[in-house]
Amino acid sequence: MATRNAGRGTLRVSWLGAAKFFLAGWRLSCIFLVPPSVILYFVHSSKGLLFLLSALALVPLAAILGGATEELAIHAGPAAGGLTNATLGNAPELILGFFLLRAGHIEALKASIAGSIIGELLLVFGLAVILGGIGREKQVFNRVAVGASTTMLVLAVVGLVMPALFALSAFGSMQPGGAATERLSFLTALILIGSYFASFIFIFRTHRDLFRSPARASAQVTAAAAVLVLVVCGGLIAFESAVLVGGIESVTRALGWTERFVGMFVIAIIGNAAEHSTAVTMAIKDKMDLALNIALGSSTQVALFVAPLLVIASHFTQHGMSLVFPLLEVVAVVISVAVATLVSFDGETNWFEGVLLISVYAILAVFFFYSPAA
Repeated sequence: MATRNAGRGTLRVSWLGAAKFFLAGWRLSCIFLVPPSVILYFVHSSKGLLFLLSALALVPLAAILGGATEELAIHAGPAAGGLTNATLGNAPELILGFFLLRAGHIEALKASIAGSIIGELLLVFGLAVILGGIGREKQVFNRVAVGASTTMLVLAVVGLVMPALFALSAFGSMQPGGAATERLSFLTALILIGSYFASFIFIFRTHRDLFRSPARASAQVTAAAAVLVLVVCGGLIAFESAVLVGGIESVTRALGWTERFVGMFVIAIIGNAAEHSTAVTMAIKDKMDLALNIALGSSTQVALFVAPLLVIASHFTQHGMSLVFPLLEVVAVVISVAVATLVSFDGETNWFEGVLLISVYAILAVFFFYSPAA
């Protein structure tokens, strides 16, 4: 009996801890967004309104999921915690990507992947550099850690460019279909994921002294509460993602936007909004190493883990997906990686370099806005 009461007490503590964590600070806004979207979904409301509500709801939900991942990482310890962050850090993008894949919105899915990469490298990095550089002559950071991240991004560029070049040389066009293209994309995806997991050994084992991070803060909730938040929040993100995907066609038709633009500059920003704010906050506090780790690390995760995993998952759905991206998206990713590398290679930044990064992002946005559907 005493054991049963202790178990109930532990469960009650976990539920209370999860509820307090779930509704802390601005994340409380999900209370005003998730229930209305659920109600309107079941009464078959306007898909455009549902798209807006679900898009807004995904922002605090992604922040809650990211916070719960951090809490679980603290309980797991440095090495296992780093692995936890690396695998669950992009869960919102992965969930949203799966629903886009299942619904057959391949154009929007590929655009959201490319948009996540360029958004982190140009928009987030740029905002962090600008706001962190106000009142400071410059900000410095670990060049070795940044160099490792940019090198991994160059690998991602190779993974995106080679399938497109193969399709162009073999078939005379960059059409994503074809058994040969899908097979090569599958093999490339396996190599990219393998390289991504090899980076864990480099960062957390053989060269961990170069990537030594500040001491972790104490956990706010128990490990059980963190897992509970992850499960509940993951389910809500899955629901809101399904609602969002269901409204894409209505929104593109009503606003005259292409799926490519929606994927690259709406869905990509929604999925990364929580990380955007965290990176900028760290830069303002003059913690540029953490800000860059978030911006570059997130784009690396999308390129080397999320995108290849979705390619592999597509082999188990009726909508095949290859790594052959449209030319404009490939060029945008290459430009973003090149510009971010040039800005960060010297180990220091100033606010004007942030303006240049934002300017490149704005130029790309203009061209994609007027670009016709693929």
